[in-house]
Amino acid sequence: MLAIAMALTVVAGFSLQLAMGRSSFASPVHVHLHALLFFGWVTLYVAQNVLVTRGTLALHRRLGWIGAAWAAAMVGVGIYTTANMVRNGTAPFFFEPAYFLVMNSLSVLCFAGLTAAAIILRRRTDWHRRLHVCGMAMLTGPAFGRLLPMPLLIPHAGSAVFAALMLWPAIGIAADLRRRGRVHPAWWWGIGAMFATQAAMTLIAHNPLGLAIYDAVTAGTPGARVAPLDFPPPPAGPLITGR
Repeated sequence: MLAIAMALTVVAGFSLQLAMGRSSFASPVHVHLHALLFFGWVTLYVAQNVLVTRGTLALHRRLGWIGAAWAAAMVGVGIYTTANMVRNGTAPFFFEPAYFLVMNSLSVLCFAGLTAAAIILRRRTDWHRRLHVCGMAMLTGPAFGRLLPMPLLIPHAGSAVFAALMLWPAIGIAADLRRRGRVHPAWWWGIGAMFATQAAMTLIAHNPLGLAIYDAVTAGTPGARVAPLDFPPPPAGPLITGR
């Protein structure tokens, strides 16, 4: 099942991070809240798929409304955590800081938009489940960023992560072709939103608007001393993420 495969990818990425000493339980409270919300969503997403396969639709619908509120909280906490990393000058060195700020923020907004569309179209289950797959695929980007050899992918690390997460809708399309003989239009809308988001990341981060956003976010913080469109040097000590 695609939901389980995506969940296992997330678990693998962050477990590897912990095993290699690049995560710390001494992180600030908002980082733990970020982890709780995002891993909680992964758990909820898998549970919702299991409920559908078992025919437990009433509970599935009730949990769906909890999921809607949960996703909204993820947007705020996700953007805050990203902004805080940029303010601290701790964006990963394989991303330009301005790009990292825009990339993470737009990714979680794309997830929220696709999830909202899936909820609006909940009575059209064929659209509902496919849009949810595209939304969940956007959340696997950070996991792929921990599984791929990111320092070796500079300056194309962002594109590599995007190519990896596009694996999930590609599998869905292949399944449609095998079972239905045609591709459901929900995939094209979902993939279109994902590609538009990816294009916007580069366009915004590398123009005056992106630089103005970066300056506004980092004003008066250590991040203001970091060149927004230069790749920072690798850390002298262990790379601890999320700070």
